Amino acid sequence: MKQSPVLIRGELALLVIVVINSLGVVLMLYSGSGISAISSVPYAFSEVLPALSLGTWTYIFQGLLVLSLMLLRKRFVPQYLLSFVVGFAFGLMIDVHEIWISELPQTLPLRVLYFVLSYLIICLGIALSNRCKMPIIPTDLFPREVSAITGADYARVKIPFDVICLLITGIMTWVFLGEIRGLGIGTILAAFTMGKVIDFIGQGIDKHFVFTSVFEA
Repeated sequence: MKQSPVLIRGELALLVIVVINSLGVVLMLYSGSGISAISSVPYAFSEVLPALSLGTWTYIFQGLLVLSLMLLRKRFVPQYLLSFVVGFAFGLMIDVHEIWISELPQTLPLRVLYFVLSYLIICLGIALSNRCKMPIIPTDLFPREVSAITGADYARVKIPFDVICLLITGIMTWVFLGEIRGLGIGTILAAFTMGKVIDFIGQGIDKHFVFTSVFEA
């Protein structure tokens, strides 16, 4: 007998998403393999203009993404503003995670472990974001909404979005700091593979779980 999917509240899933995605971003940076693509642009700004923290630059960047989506939609979308509120919480959690993660030991095997864990955590968080039926973190919302607006496959939007973020980061840090910062082999690997892995994890989630929320149509 086929087991029915488990029903999960999107509100609960969103709380999990904010905590684990911010954890994944900071852990990937701490691994020394480079920061994740979704946070690479705020990271570049935090290095070039360090008066503001990475978390603060993160929700500034996310606000610009929300504005860009409204321009693409050519209308005001209230859910996008709620998404910015979620992005604000995400930025705060990045600053929180930076405090305790900086105390973790850094040996080569552990750094490899940190990268693998951060990669999988971010993929899981984004896959949940695409299904929780709640306003989600703008960096996750942007490729999903562009995919919906254009009709393009999600992975075909996600990968170019990540690559563009990396190019901006590389150019900014090289021009203003004289060296490329924040980008490593892990960053490049994640940018070119994460879209497909997110799709794969999402298919697994769809087999076992369904989501509902107050925003469900």
